[in-house]
Amino acid sequence: MAESEEEVDVLVQRVVKDITNAFKRNPNIDEIGVIPCPEARCNRSPIVLVENKLGVESWCVKFLLPYVHNKLLLYRQRKHWLDREALVDITCTLLLLNPDFTTAWNVRKELLQCGVLNPEKDLYLGQLALTKFPKSPETWIHRRWVLQQILDQFLAVSHNKTQEQQGEAEQPNADSSRQLSDHLTRTLHQEMRVCSDAACRYPSNYNAWSHRIWVLQHMAKGNGKVFHDELSSMRLWVSMHVSDHSGFHYRQFLLKELITEHYQTSASATINGSSQHWSSTLPSSGPHQHSCSQTNGELSGAEAANEDDRQLSFTTVLQLFQQEIELCSDLIQSFPGHETLWSHRRHVFYLLNQWRREHQCSSRGDNNSIHLNDCDPGMSEVSPQSYAGREESVNGQNHASEPMELDRVSLPNPHDSKRLKRGVLLPGTPTLTSEHSFVNSILDSCCNPEQRRFAVAYKKWLDTVIGLQS
Repeated sequence: MAESEEEVDVLVQRVVKDITNAFKRNPNIDEIGVIPCPEARCNRSPIVLVENKLGVESWCVKFLLPYVHNKLLLYRQRKHWLDREALVDITCTLLLLNPDFTTAWNVRKELLQCGVLNPEKDLYLGQLALTKFPKSPETWIHRRWVLQQILDQFLAVSHNKTQEQQGEAEQPNADSSRQLSDHLTRTLHQEMRVCSDAACRYPSNYNAWSHRIWVLQHMAKGNGKVFHDELSSMRLWVSMHVSDHSGFHYRQFLLKELITEHYQTSASATINGSSQHWSSTLPSSGPHQHSCSQTNGELSGAEAANEDDRQLSFTTVLQLFQQEIELCSDLIQSFPGHETLWSHRRHVFYLLNQWRREHQCSSRGDNNSIHLNDCDPGMSEVSPQSYAGREESVNGQNHASEPMELDRVSLPNPHDSKRLKRGVLLPGTPTLTSEHSFVNSILDSCCNPEQRRFAVAYKKWLDTVIGLQS
């Protein structure tokens, strides 16, 4: 028995070393897997490296996993000493086979804080583990911890650079800040790719989509272009995964974030416009200044620009809703009988009506604002006449903002702003009538029983939640 244990120890140590050497020979490994092999066929290493794929023969896993697991537990209990290099190798092997072992991730956190590991190496290990276990919650939690360390480091360096450059600007410091910003941007795009890959490997991967939302909230906060790019790039993905609730929930998150950002920008623009209005209408002793005041209710140049920006932003938000409803219509007609599509359409139309109410209240100067995160189903349908352009009062706030750059999404026509001021909605803007027409067309032309059931449920929801409040 003692000899067999010694043989197992020798075998496992050799396998751990082979895995470490495989990463040294090929640092571009992008996927791991277990090769079905009940027993060893010949006297060779069970680690197989083909191109950028790393495989472990299954017969050795029953020896390898308990060995590295016990070694790490003995180390944590201070019953066995391991140097830092051995800890790195053992935790790497253990997490590739069982990424939900929290103790191993905690050991790597300590190694990272001591400077033995760098954050990119830990993110790379987690990325490989997710190719085999795409829903591993401990892996996603550890990734967020590592990303937070990167963000804290970036903020600390930026703060130090700002203090150093208060007296004078130095070119080396500017170059260093630019490099840090580029590194953060690359990390952001890399996380988006990791999340997309994990979502493709496991349907409705809630952990992957939640991590993706966290990344945007912490690494792209206030960057409207990133959110627009995500909304555009996810269009193809959801078209290929029409039953993935988590993917459509992610689109709903993007819509709400974009609308909220437009609203906040609009509020600041309205405050600036109001202050300019008061400064331009204050009485003055000079006859020249008095002649420059507003006449016949006309807006000054700055106020007119703010009004145009608000109207253009309003048009942009409407087009976002219109394009999302059109996407839902195309997918519902192309892939009948998928409840996810109908649920997404319901949520988008609910957001549209809620945003209309909020815009109407802010245009009238109502202090009781309606937040998009509220879940009150009682909302009223707003008539097209309620969108007529109005001159802003001092305390009134119009729900719009400056337009953002859109990636592969059509920008609003400047003439649409004039159309809005006349009280006319954009062509194709979703309304309660248009939704009823769409549902009726589905019921008239569809013979799929599931599709009909979802259409009837959606029509009932329109009548009870939306129609009764109109």
